[in-house]
Amino acid sequence: MIGAILLGLIAGTVGRLLVPDMWSELSGPKSWFFSLCLGLSGAILGYLIFTVGLGIGDSNVFDLGGLLSAIIGVIILLPFVGIFARLRRGKQK
Repeated sequence: MIGAILLGLIAGTVGRLLVPDMWSELSGPKSWFFSLCLGLSGAILGYLIFTVGLGIGDSNVFDLGGLLSAIIGVIILLPFVGIFARLRRGKQK
């Protein structure tokens, strides 16, 4: 469980650092929670692509060895999250 949280925070933070202007509205605990959710989602996507789909890696979804696949999963998710964020901002205005 702790490994999953660490993996999610690291992968989510790396993803947010890649596109910093998209997350300028988030701060404090909300920012950390978003990083965790983004990282965990990326870890699941990376696991599905690399371990289930390609047979690369081990069977543990959340381990620090899967950090690279989690970061790749986050990179794949970022455009979709960006589209959702822009649509949400447009509705709030």
